[in-house]
Amino acid sequence: MLQNNLTIAERIRAQFDMLTKSERNLADVIMENYPASGLGSITSIAKLANVSTPTVMRMSKKIGFKGFPELQQKLRLEIKDTISSPIAKHDQWAEGTSNSHILNRFADSVMDNLRQSLGQLDVAEFDAVTDILVNKKNAVYVVGGRITRSLADYFSTQMQVMRDNVTLIPPNSNSWAHYLINMQAGDILIAFDIRRYETDILYLAEMAKKRKIKLILFTDQWGSPVTKYADHIFYSRIEVPSAWDSNMVNMFIIEALLANMQNKNWNVTKKRMKTIEKLFDETKLFETHLNLKPNNDLPE
Repeated sequence: MLQNNLTIAERIRAQFDMLTKSERNLADVIMENYPASGLGSITSIAKLANVSTPTVMRMSKKIGFKGFPELQQKLRLEIKDTISSPIAKHDQWAEGTSNSHILNRFADSVMDNLRQSLGQLDVAEFDAVTDILVNKKNAVYVVGGRITRSLADYFSTQMQVMRDNVTLIPPNSNSWAHYLINMQAGDILIAFDIRRYETDILYLAEMAKKRKIKLILFTDQWGSPVTKYADHIFYSRIEVPSAWDSNMVNMFIIEALLANMQNKNWNVTKKRMKTIEKLFDETKLFETHLNLKPNNDLPE
């Protein structure tokens, strides 16, 4: 039984193995430029997917709708959601607020986001991404957007402890050509892109794909336009009672990946950690001992 609050993309991914060949062709067409690709007439969409109009109706029902018109109505609402400004998101949540404290409401939303996201996360995909990241044959580049750049910074910093050839790409796109020129076929680009999706990251993904770069994408439940170029995708639910979206699920997946990388590559990680700790000691970055100087003012 599909949950009512799932996006159409989530419904399609959840039911994909249950679809017929024709229905899968239709699903691929809808997902290619999601969500706008599903807004044409039923005839035009059927023609684009090379299927019959009854196939469109059947697939709509299989993913939980009474028919194609209801599916399109949901798509229009999703488009409105993906382009919502922070003020609009705040107003939407404020309309349905209860008397419970924000801490409780926020925690409930985050835990629900985590539960739903993990329920849809493919463990085999997670392990495959881990194997890609611990393979030192290829360089890793990490990029984020206006808000998600902090996630990119955190992820790249932690990965640098475990492996070499990890580069954080700065968010200002006017310098990206300097990074693209160094990317070789088989290298890895990790990109973060949640609503409102950033056109610069889409262009970077397109250029990276032309250079045969493997793309790992972290996005939201609707799916960034970058999904069309991605080899591996992590979808995270992001809505909370706030004007801002939550990156708690993205952070959870990042830290779980880091833990998995560490476990699979502990001998190398341990050696690099020892070297880094030695460098920290030499630069006196951290306090490494307690100040045990006697205090003469204390009574005997």
